[in-house]
Amino acid sequence: MLALLQDPLAFTGVGALLGLFVGSFLNVVIHRLPRMMERDWHVQAAELRGEEVQPTERFNLATPRSRCPHCGHLIGALENIPVLSYLVLRGRCGHCGARISLRYPIVEAFTALLSGYAAWHFGFGLAAAGALLFIWTMVALAFIDIDTQLLPDDLTLPLLWLGLLFNLGDTFTDLPSAVIGAMAGYLALWSVYWLFKLVTGKEGMGYGDFKLLAAIGAWLGWSLLPLTILLSSLVGAVVGITLIVLARHGRNVPIPFGPYLAAAGIIALFWGETLTSRYLGLL
Repeated sequence: MLALLQDPLAFTGVGALLGLFVGSFLNVVIHRLPRMMERDWHVQAAELRGEEVQPTERFNLATPRSRCPHCGHLIGALENIPVLSYLVLRGRCGHCGARISLRYPIVEAFTALLSGYAAWHFGFGLAAAGALLFIWTMVALAFIDIDTQLLPDDLTLPLLWLGLLFNLGDTFTDLPSAVIGAMAGYLALWSVYWLFKLVTGKEGMGYGDFKLLAAIGAWLGWSLLPLTILLSSLVGAVVGITLIVLARHGRNVPIPFGPYLAAAGIIALFWGETLTSRYLGLL
């Protein structure tokens, strides 16, 4: 088995297959984690008001079982095969015929593609394991931010500590660079936040963005932070302008920055050193 995993092609296939099933679980995280947080906030608010908290149905990543939001039909095992079930069911609930969001197979296929590439890029070893954890968390954070404009501490903070843990052995960068990267990542966007607020009186981004960039710095080191900020800002500006011009997206309507940071972090994970050296070479 170990010899099989050390074969690049076989390991790439295993990574893609694993990513496919993890992508299915990420759909659950993307859908449920914000709702779990909201339920906790309501409970905490009720306790602060001195109100009696009424018991409710257990709701976490494991329970209750997945079901159709339209008719309540419980999703069986054969209806929950990543991508394949969506194609067989033609994107509809097998019980009531309601449409299933295209988001689900997209997340599964995208996670499988990135996971397979990470397995091929890093090869069998600790770096591949770390890259997979990094990518999976980034995918979850990006889609949660798109839906809710939240970047949960339940994901960003463990991601930061995991980055430092993996770099104890210089997996992606040396530990001093990782620690400086975590601090610099947080302070960079924190400074932008307060500068923007002092100039305009408005909040330009959330604290989750600070923590996400700090986590990226903990994984990749401080030297890749300028590239990450540059890439995320460029993509964010292009998408924002496009939404304003083509989709009549109001200028005062906030656009989540987390997906662009996540995309830039994944690009930097794979090609950061190459892009940075070419950028510096042009300068």
